[in-house]
Amino acid sequence: MTPPPEHHVTRVGTESIPEAPPDLPEAEIVKRFSQKEDEYIYTRTKYTYRKTIRIQEFGEDGQPAGEFVLVTQPSRDREGKLFEKIVERPQSTLRHFFLRSEDLDGLQRIPAFPLTSSQLAKYDLKYVGKERVDEIDCFIFQAKPRMVERIKAYFDGVVWVDAKYLEVVKSYGKWVTDQGEMNEVKDLPFALFETYRENVDGKYWFPNYSRSDGTVNLKGLEIPMRLVIKWTDFKPIANVPLAPAPPPPASSPKP
Repeated sequence: MTPPPEHHVTRVGTESIPEAPPDLPEAEIVKRFSQKEDEYIYTRTKYTYRKTIRIQEFGEDGQPAGEFVLVTQPSRDREGKLFEKIVERPQSTLRHFFLRSEDLDGLQRIPAFPLTSSQLAKYDLKYVGKERVDEIDCFIFQAKPRMVERIKAYFDGVVWVDAKYLEVVKSYGKWVTDQGEMNEVKDLPFALFETYRENVDGKYWFPNYSRSDGTVNLKGLEIPMRLVIKWTDFKPIANVPLAPAPPPPASSPKP
């Protein structure tokens, strides 16, 4: 299959932050990046963006032979509940599959930030080394769920953490329950996701590119497939604070 265009990650910062010492304890690294994830999961709800989901079939020549495209953006219903609103009518030239927008609902259930501080107790995280992701030196951590459930999926994979700023910039893994790994699109082989982050406004690392590859056996025919999700055009929602208000100071006890 023809590889997608190279995804490039560039660090953008607004202030100079000293590098973490090489001997920084693993637990401290995990604590710091999970706290950043807490901030980002909250802040992303204060942004609008354009989300494009593209599913492709590939022919024997390795070239795309058909595709399904869906474009959405976040919106809220009358009760204030967040949902993905379709902003362009779905288009499909797939030759072997018929997809509807509701067939992709499973993608909405994938947490963008699985390793928040409240979730850490459910995982074993192990430091496995260092690697450079584009221009960024990263610590690599392997995440394994300590237990699995039937009604909730857990992340099983690897995260790359910026060694200087201690923020997740890339992840690769799957979602598992006690029934095994989950395919987020019904009848299609998308279980392992490679996801990159984009620096937004020089402050926040939000997912902006996710890819999954697989092969479907259909009546003896092996069909390579690819799923690519892109988030673009991040813009803060007007008149919405981007950070939670600090808690009020505790009152002094009366004498």
